[in-house]
Order: sequence, then structure tokens, then C-alpha cells
Amino acid sequence: MKLFKNWWGRFLFQDRGIVPTFKLLFILLISGLLITGLSLLGASWIFIGFLNAVILLISLVDLFFSPNRNQLDAKRVMPKEMERYANQTITVEINNYSKFSCEIRFVDGIPTSFQTIFPVNYKITTGINGINYQVFPLVRGKYGLEKLYVRYKSLYGLWEKQITFKIEETVKVIPNLTEAKQYLASSQRYLLHEGLKIRKQKSGVGEFAKVRNYVVGDDPRKINWRQSAKLQEVMTNDYEPEHGKYVTILIDCGRMMGVELQHGNRLEKAMEAAITLAAAALKNGDYVSVVAFSKGIKAYVPPAKGLDHLDVILKSIYHIQVDASESDYVNVVQYLQTLQKKRSLFLLFSDVHTFIHEDRTLLFIKRVRKKHLFMMIGIEDELLKERIKIYPETQVIAMEKTMAQKEVQFKKQQVLKWDNQGIIMLEAPEDKLAVTAVSHYINQLNRGLL
Repeated sequence: MKLFKNWWGRFLFQDRGIVPTFKLLFILLISGLLITGLSLLGASWIFIGFLNAVILLISLVDLFFSPNRNQLDAKRVMPKEMERYANQTITVEINNYSKFSCEIRFVDGIPTSFQTIFPVNYKITTGINGINYQVFPLVRGKYGLEKLYVRYKSLYGLWEKQITFKIEETVKVIPNLTEAKQYLASSQRYLLHEGLKIRKQKSGVGEFAKVRNYVVGDDPRKINWRQSAKLQEVMTNDYEPEHGKYVTILIDCGRMMGVELQHGNRLEKAMEAAITLAAAALKNGDYVSVVAFSKGIKAYVPPAKGLDHLDVILKSIYHIQVDASESDYVNVVQYLQTLQKKRSLFLLFSDVHTFIHEDRTLLFIKRVRKKHLFMMIGIEDELLKERIKIYPETQVIAMEKTMAQKEVQFKKQQVLKWDNQGIIMLEAPEDKLAVTAVSHYINQLNRGLL
């Protein structure tokens, strides 16, 4: 049984060895039919044996015209961090110390959560050969890569030698940073592109930052007529809120955050939105702290300022996954009150439907609201929206639509009730979650509420 497993492993790119190619098997099949025909025609056994020996000798000679296993070396070149749902390039460098060229194919020992196409085929020559292939990471976390499985053909392609290289690497799959990069590149363009705009301060509020092009929605009273006349285009003065505010981002990792969306689950989108919001606040000069929690505290990043702090946040939360337990909101807010003494904006990424049924939590946050700002943002339930839009063709569909409408109406009433008491609750489509969070954060600053 052990011998069988070893041989089976060789055919599955899992061991060292030499295996015949389909070309050799085809030649052996044709020669076998030819020898059988000759034997039926009365050919001598000496001639048949000689013919077999010639075929075997040719195949063995072909085997020698290929690099030895000790004449090949391999190295993997790859980034230490990869973004989820973003194509990444991995380079395999194969150094051929022999004088023979050959065709190779390899399978890399990457995690199963990385989408790619194997085996990779390539023809190598003498010296260093760089071979690129693409991967598409799907799941955040820390992964280890250990082995590279390589097969290479002999000169005429009759045999394949197999070799396994042990190349240990570690890679971190972090949340997708596309929206954070877009915001850092141009905050005004990012928000306008998403159908929103940066909300402007009241006249005279904030510090003068720069003169820029006028865009729709700007306060006409801030137009810089001197620069407009000089440049022959409308320019406006840009004011920024005072820097150095405290922003605390809370990321719910409880059971309801595991609900699957079109691209990942709620936690994935919440984490990407939280990072975008952190980038916006850090760029603005504010202090940002992050808490990931479910039943207990899973990660805490103390407040700090500067874009370098974004890397600290990423390293602390990139690997966190959904828990099967329900979230304890009161516990995390009490924990933060002991740490955050200064007035802060608490922005919670969670599920609104779950949150509005936590009466004890809402009453507790109502007391917290006396010192801190509190905002909760979740992802819209697309299935609920579809149920409301559907035409009631049958009694079952009509009942489903009625229940969906009742649920939406109840949610609106609860959100309005707590909004009147200073607890803001928002819902946004999954692709608008980040821009909605950033826009409302800027709105709170510009209104001077923080």
C-alpha cells in the first residue's frame, strides 16, 4: 500500500521520479501493434527482440538529453501582502545550470482560497528563467506556501522528470484597499464619483487650506474672485475643519456579519469601509482608534495620527473572521469608555436590524451620547428590497411582500425614534458603504459637532 501511494504521488505532482509522457506511450502502442503484426507474419523472435531493444535504447538516450535534477534550482518572488479581490503576480525563477533547454510545467503550493490556473507551461533555457502567473485571493488571513512541484520533459518529449522544491514563504491577505487609495488620491473626486459631495462648512468655520477649482455644491460666497480672474476659471477657497479630533471605529464581528453578499460577506465590506474611513480621518489629521469585537474584544488599536498609523491598523485586524456568537455591544462601549476619556466620534459598523432590537444597548448608548457622538452604519438587505418590489402573483408571494413591508416600516420607525435622541443609524448598499461612512464623518466635522 505504501509503495502504491508513492507511485500515485508521483503521478499527482507530489514526489520525485521519472514518468513516461503520452508521446512515449503512443509510440509504444504503435510499436506494439507493429510487432504483433510482424509476429503474425512469421518474423523471427530475434528480430522482434532487436526492435524492442532499439525502441528502449532510443527512449533512454532521449532521457539523458535533459537536465539532471541537481542542475535545476527554483525561487519564488512574491509580495508579502496581497489585497483581497485583487489580481496579484507571483514570479517563479528557475535557474537551469545545464546546457539543455526543456519544456517544464509546474504547480505551486498556494492556498486553495487563491484562484489561479495550474499547471503553468513554459520552455526554459540555460540560465535564470522568470515565469509569472496570476492569483486572485478570496479570503483574508495569513497563509504559508511550502512546495513547488515541477515536471520537465526530455529532448524529444518521451519522458518527464519530476522534482519538488521546498520554498517556504508567508503571505498576508489584507482587506481590499481600492477605495482607500481612491480617497487618498483625491477625496473630492472620490465622493463626487460616488454621487455624493464633501459637505461644506458654514461660512467662516474651519481653517483655510487652499484654492481649488469650483465644483457644483460649493458655497458661492467662498469664490476667490481674484484667482478666478487671473486663471480665467472659477476658483474657490477651501476650508478644512480643525484637526486633532478623535474617531473610534467599531467593527462588529458577530454572527450576523457573516451574511453573504455579492462579493464576500458583511464583515469584509465593513472592514474595507472602516479602513477607508480610517484613511480619511488620518489624512485629515485626526486621531483614529479601532476596535473589532463580538462577544468579547478581538482586537484594539489605540488612537494615533498620521497615515503611518493605517499600516498599524491593517496589521492588527486583517486576519479577523466572523464569530458564531452574538455581539455584546454594551461590553465594547464600556470598554471604550475606560480608555477614551476625550470626546470622540464612535462609528459602529454592524447590522441595523440586529442593533435596533437591543433595547438595553440603545438605552446605554443614550447615556454615552451625552459625552460622545455615536453613529451606526450597516448594509442594506437586498433580499428585503427585492421582496418589496415583487408583484404579488400568489398568496404566498403577497404574504412575503407584506411581511417585508412591515419589517421595513418597523425599521424606519425605530431609526427615526433613536435619531431624535441623537443616535444616528444609517444603511447603505454594499458598494456605497465606504463612501457613505466617509461622507457622514466629514459632515459631523463640518457641522462642528465633534
